[in-house]
Amino acid sequence: MTQTAQDSTFSRTKLKLAFASIGVVFGDIGTSPLYAMREALHPVVAAGGDLRAAVLGVASLLIWALILIVTLKYVFFLMRADNRGEGGILSLVVLVEMLLKTKSGFVLTLGMIGAAFFFGDAMITPAMSVLSAVEGLKVINTGFSPFVVPITLVILITLFLFQYKGTAGVASLFAPITAVWFLTIGVMGFYHIFDDLQIFLAFNPAYGASMLIERPFLALLVFGGVFLAVTGGEALYADMGHFGSKPIRMAWLAVVFPGLILNYLGQGAFIISHPESVENPFYLMAPGWGLIPLVILATAVTVIASQAVITGAFSIAQQAMSLGLFPRMSITHTSETEQGQIYVAQINWMLLAGVVILVLVFKSSTNLASAYGIAVNTSMIVDSILALVFFWKSRNLPRWFVIPAMTVILFVELTFMAANGLKLFTGGYMPALLGATIILLMITWMKGRKALAEKLRRESIELVPLLESLEKRPPTRVAGAAVFLQTDPLYAPSALMHNLKHNRVLHDRLVFITAETTTEPRIDSEEERVVVKQLPLGAWLVEARFGYMEQPDVPKALRACEPFGLSIDPRQASYFLGRRVIRMSARSALPYWQQRIFIMMANQSARAIEFFRIPPDRVVELGMQMSI
Repeated sequence: MTQTAQDSTFSRTKLKLAFASIGVVFGDIGTSPLYAMREALHPVVAAGGDLRAAVLGVASLLIWALILIVTLKYVFFLMRADNRGEGGILSLVVLVEMLLKTKSGFVLTLGMIGAAFFFGDAMITPAMSVLSAVEGLKVINTGFSPFVVPITLVILITLFLFQYKGTAGVASLFAPITAVWFLTIGVMGFYHIFDDLQIFLAFNPAYGASMLIERPFLALLVFGGVFLAVTGGEALYADMGHFGSKPIRMAWLAVVFPGLILNYLGQGAFIISHPESVENPFYLMAPGWGLIPLVILATAVTVIASQAVITGAFSIAQQAMSLGLFPRMSITHTSETEQGQIYVAQINWMLLAGVVILVLVFKSSTNLASAYGIAVNTSMIVDSILALVFFWKSRNLPRWFVIPAMTVILFVELTFMAANGLKLFTGGYMPALLGATIILLMITWMKGRKALAEKLRRESIELVPLLESLEKRPPTRVAGAAVFLQTDPLYAPSALMHNLKHNRVLHDRLVFITAETTTEPRIDSEEERVVVKQLPLGAWLVEARFGYMEQPDVPKALRACEPFGLSIDPRQASYFLGRRVIRMSARSALPYWQQRIFIMMANQSARAIEFFRIPPDRVVELGMQMSI
């Protein structure tokens, strides 16, 4: 193949990925025009201010928020902070720790905060987006008002109930529907720009800045609405591993960004010329004949946006499990070709419960806007702090440029946080409370695991000396291979000790295997998958390595051992697992309430059989009781 043909194929592939990314990455930020302008102007209308000046100021803030936070920060800066192509807050934590060459408690804490508030976002985004879309029915006919909440709940519950099937069957529709959406909102906005061409003055940032200087408290209230325009911007970075940075940049600059800017300008010009439309400018811009199709299209896009956030929550949960922040949960792969498409049942039902409660409590997108923003804003600030450390250490970009720019962006985000903080008592407490709860669960899980590991080390026997002593006085050996899972390769697993104590036999072939999570998202080479070492008594020690975005697979690791001299059929081996029953203890390092939480989480943890993909008919479980 000639170089020209290769370049052409490469370009076509990038274009296909860019088109596909429109349906997955940009759904959340693409639905912001439904409510961002409206919510930003509400405080001005309530205060009786100059609507024309307010519209120019809000439009200016919307435009520059998209330029600074989404385009500059995420599209141009953070997409250069990738871990072998993967992005997202936990990937950034791993990158920063690698650069600092140490596991920093401060960095891990930031990662925990960002991940915890991402789950808050994953609850609020579906509720907010679908509610705002279905509310278009009230514009068609006010008689539809009582049906908005029930229809929203039916759509959301159906969405969550079908998560276990995956999105492979309908994902091909995501990009065309979302592309039509961006084309539609762009054309709507362009048409109404001519209502008042002075709206182009909004490109001057002085209009937004003057609002903050002249009426700072009112400006903060407005900022809370403006921030809604950039929610979903973090998805560009989180989904980088699925599509690559170049296709996402292409889609943003060529389709999404122009569509959003045109729509916000059009809404602004429309409100200036029709002040009564401030209550719902997006739907009122549409011609009468187009309202019903627009509501249907908006609802479809909000469902797609919700799907992207839910999938992101599954991915974050998987990474958190791999990094030891969450207990093990059963992970189902919903696609044979896309390893990123997974389903985590516990997370799904938790999100569904949260979404239903939010819709029933707040009942409208305007009320829900009081709760929206804090979760996303917190995640964005964490991204910015970690990015400052990353770019200072990595010199990936010129420090004289990126550090001042990121500092300005962080200041803007902190200003948004001050604005969102005003929502704390009118609904913002919901994501704050949820985030704090998840952080508490993470801390409890980490402390409990640490206490449990320390106790096991104190009570365990070192593996090599034990095998050496058994070599001198060997027990009865039986035919076959026995695989023992262990958390620490230095010590003998409890299942081995219980087997010796009760059965007094050992198999001919003994394999001790540990599953280690690496700082890489995935292990591409099977040669790097395992480190194999021979031990006394003819036993083998296998250290299996899995990326933090992979699900550990013990049979797969055993098959990778063959080039190193260990040939074993994973389907014929016997797997010995220790099953611990944890009890309360007065001498524990954890207080009683935290012990109770840890035991509850441990009891809900997925069984090792499912998590490590071990054949269930080849497992022998040996139980033991212990306290922490």
